[in-house]
Amino acid sequence: MNSLAERIKERRLARGISQEVVASELGISRPSYIAIEQGSKELTLSQLEKLANVLRTSISNLQYEVYNLDGDEKKSKKYLQIILNCLRSGTDKDGKITKTKLAKLAYLADFAWFYTNLEPMSGLAYRRIQQGPVPDEYFRSIDELFESGAVTLETKGPALMVSATETSAPRSELTNSEIGLIQAIARKWQGKPTADIVDFTHSQLPWKLCRPGEIIPYELITQEDPDNVY
Repeated sequence: MNSLAERIKERRLARGISQEVVASELGISRPSYIAIEQGSKELTLSQLEKLANVLRTSISNLQYEVYNLDGDEKKSKKYLQIILNCLRSGTDKDGKITKTKLAKLAYLADFAWFYTNLEPMSGLAYRRIQQGPVPDEYFRSIDELFESGAVTLETKGPALMVSATETSAPRSELTNSEIGLIQAIARKWQGKPTADIVDFTHSQLPWKLCRPGEIIPYELITQEDPDNVY
């Protein structure tokens, strides 16, 4: 398992950001930052939060080893389409949605599909983090969609807003039934505050029964009340 220092370095290199730039964002010297990447200097919580923001990831994604159930590229491709279809159907009237809310819509689609079909929509592994269940893949997926021009990102206060650049979303990896479920979930939560959907996912058994940072078994959703699935 990679250490925090190694994951920080890997993420920085993947983003193509220099040590000088990251050090400047953290308000520390380059030698101090190098010590962080070498594992000889610890980060404060506020520095870790800033670092996650600079590297376009989450604190949990830095703290824990990235986990993909089978390392299956097909699952990753399908998950990208789940995100884009959630984005197409779930944005507010201005065509934007918070990055957190978008992640929750994808989670609800994945677990609601399992509730009915006893198999997940994507098959990716979801982790219990502070804002709710999310796969490590989500953060890389948003980066990939941004870099490919499929979405735009805009900071609005403390939130990162996501909007699609195309009027339609790809569906080659999704069935009509899967798309129908995504649309039903998006309609239910459209226009509602991000805090509401976060609170909702916190009320569900998959989040309540797992420890922070733990991978959430899909099977836990089957114990949920039907009215509390999405």
